[in-house]
Amino acid sequence: SKPDDFPDDAPDNSWKGHPFNYFTQGVACSEVEIDVLTGNHRVIRSDVLIDVGSSINPAIDIGQVEGAFIQGMGWCTIEEVIYADDDHTWIRPRGKTFTTGPGTYKIPAFNDCPEIFNVSLMEDVDNPFAVHSSKAIGEPPFFLGASIFFAIKEAVRAARTESLGSDSYFEMRLPATSERIRMHCADSIAAESMSVGAPGSIETFQARGTD
Repeated sequence: SKPDDFPDDAPDNSWKGHPFNYFTQGVACSEVEIDVLTGNHRVIRSDVLIDVGSSINPAIDIGQVEGAFIQGMGWCTIEEVIYADDDHTWIRPRGKTFTTGPGTYKIPAFNDCPEIFNVSLMEDVDNPFAVHSSKAIGEPPFFLGASIFFAIKEAVRAARTESLGSDSYFEMRLPATSERIRMHCADSIAAESMSVGAPGSIETFQARGTD
């Protein structure tokens, strides 16, 4: 219904309507392997299924899906933004972004891509709101790359179960850098490497990013 404080002379389309003509959705499943000593990870396989309506050019759409997926993968695994704050007092002045170029900010390379990478488009999906029943594609698959982050977290959970004897909930923040993976494995080596005065215990430790 119309908000009580909305002007009576305002046109109807200023307070109600359909902001999007259609929606798209997809699903992804990824398999990863982590090195509990170094925190390194590799993506063994990723399978993606996405709705792009009735694709006008499947080759282009699949390429867009692949690119967005890898971009999302980088965002949630290796692309860590570091700026001057209480955890990084060595950066001056306060608020300055440190990771401003390829020397300090890593983006995915060819060897970071899944070793097996399958992208499938849904078939016979009607979309009466666009040209030839198509759907825009490019950014929607971005977050599907997070499937790699959650696969990494499950691998870390397995390592923590072995080292702590418990598979209880733990907070793991993005991105899943090598440092975070290594420390979240929570073994005796990680416990010994905690800095003096770090808050909490190895079970709840949160890496602060590059120090």
